Amino acid sequence: MTGETIRFVEQHADCLLRTCAPGHLTGSAWIVNADRTRTLLTHHHKLDKWLQLGGHADGDADLAAVALREAHEESGLTRLRLVSPAIFDLDRHLISTRKTDPAHWHFDLRFVIEADPAEPLVISSESKDLAWVDLARVTALNPEESMARMVRKTSAC
Repeated sequence: MTGETIRFVEQHADCLLRTCAPGHLTGSAWIVNADRTRTLLTHHHKLDKWLQLGGHADGDADLAAVALREAHEESGLTRLRLVSPAIFDLDRHLISTRKTDPAHWHFDLRFVIEADPAEPLVISSESKDLAWVDLARVTALNPEESMARMVRKTSAC
């Protein structure tokens, strides 16, 4: 996955922009509580799946900052802490054709962000719902390997 992402970035100077037709970089927030037993997931409106929060870089090369921005915009949380500037997980997934947007790849750089589950949540227009989920239940909501992989990695962060 790392090699594919590096080659993609090297071949596409516009990889941070949605207008890059083959695909683009995205930044995601794997939001966890302090004791790393729960994660905040969004029931994504368009995709109808439970996922981590995140979104498009829109030209911002600081993907950790993108993840923090998206975490705030999609949850309303204000006391977010980037656990490490290092990439926590890397994923590439195909986004299907929708309306006028052709199918394209998201090269998703994911970062661990800590938040307080007691802080109130605000559901954005991008979500059907938000929920703090015990790590043991994540794959019951979304069995995709990329979600299971982040759950497995959480104990090490």
